[in-house]
Amino acid sequence: MAEVGTIGVKPIKVKATEVRAIEVKTIAVIGAGTMGRGIAHAAALGGYRTIIEDLLPGALRSAETEIRANLDKAVELGKVTASDADSAFGRLEYAESVEEAAREADLVIEAVPEEMESKIEIFTLLDKICRPTTMLASNTSSLSVTEIASVTYRARKCVGMHFFNPVHKMKLLEVVRALETDDDTLATAVEVGKRMRKEVIVIKESPGFITSRINAMIGNEAFYMLQEGIASAADIDKALKLGLNHPMGPFELVDLVGLDTRLSILEYLHKSLGDKYRPAPLLVQYVKAGRLGRKSGRGVYEYPEVSAVKQNLSS
Repeated sequence: MAEVGTIGVKPIKVKATEVRAIEVKTIAVIGAGTMGRGIAHAAALGGYRTIIEDLLPGALRSAETEIRANLDKAVELGKVTASDADSAFGRLEYAESVEEAAREADLVIEAVPEEMESKIEIFTLLDKICRPTTMLASNTSSLSVTEIASVTYRARKCVGMHFFNPVHKMKLLEVVRALETDDDTLATAVEVGKRMRKEVIVIKESPGFITSRINAMIGNEAFYMLQEGIASAADIDKALKLGLNHPMGPFELVDLVGLDTRLSILEYLHKSLGDKYRPAPLLVQYVKAGRLGRKSGRGVYEYPEVSAVKQNLSS
């Protein structure tokens, strides 16, 4: 019992509310793209039964192959024991429908493309499929978790879990508290993140959160500089790596993340926070030309090995 006030000389006492992390045994990951497969990797390594879903069987096969390769690499580097890697791989399951993946999950992490319409569609479906106790998390890097959660009848059990690419290497996890996220859901997301071997920070929802908001501005300014002919892309990257100690240059990073993803984030920030986030015309032009980064074989830089793979698959 905790004393919180007095009337005259008689104290008023109320029972302290206990915040607790809810036990999570099964995690479903919706979407087997770059982020989804990375989140599944981290969840399985954290000891969770992990079900990864994608409508495309080819995406699931690719995810399985990539996760195995990344686990093997971690063993080779001495970051994970062979036994832990095999155990993690054994905890992975694959589903070709959201219903199949989510019906037994204690926590569902959505990792579909960074579009509000797609995320709302998934959360609407999950709210109907999942047990009432199931928590829903969005891996959005900038969108409003409050808006996404509003289409459900469990807004208190909705939270943002912003992982970073590549998930199996990047240590940070931003846990985002939406307007109605309750304390137990927040505590559970933090505990899950820690078991996934992440350094967790908790933030109140704001457009772009912390990292996307700052990084979008840096990357956008780099595109303005390239557009104005101030320096080459390679020299701008070199300047930030050697002068500011960034591990990657802004163009190397945007090619990894995807120019279309970065443009989508900037458009949302521009709408939410004003003109300082207006996308650079050159970035818009690159996206219109299909120069989306590593995944397409060409972004700011060219990736002939990716183009060659794509050509072989289409022939």
